[in-house]
Amino acid sequence: MKIRKPQPQAATSLDRAPRDDESHRMRTYLLTMGVRTLCLVLMVAVVPYGWYTFVFALGAVVLPYIAVVVANAAQSTQVTHAQAPERPALPAAPTQPEPTTPGVFRISESTADGAENDERDDRA
Repeated sequence: MKIRKPQPQAATSLDRAPRDDESHRMRTYLLTMGVRTLCLVLMVAVVPYGWYTFVFALGAVVLPYIAVVVANAAQSTQVTHAQAPERPALPAAPTQPEPTTPGVFRISESTADGAENDERDDRA
């Protein structure tokens, strides 16, 4: 059985920034209201009147409602299960085996001329 490692949470799974969401909704609203204004102008300007006049009128009446509903609907990309970020496990530091026998340290004193002072060892 293969154990799945938890993947870190991607930055793309975060919500859209409020500033970006607002500018997107504003552009959508202005585009829809521009189409509505075009429908109003075409409804009056296109002569002879016919079935398309009613289509333009319907667009001029319905598009404001659609524009407001779409502009007020925030982009909902919320992550339902956010993952807690985990740090990758670092490899264990290599350990050196402990010596089985204690080491012996020898300390010898020497005089200023570099010769060892054996007299002290005999007196003590």
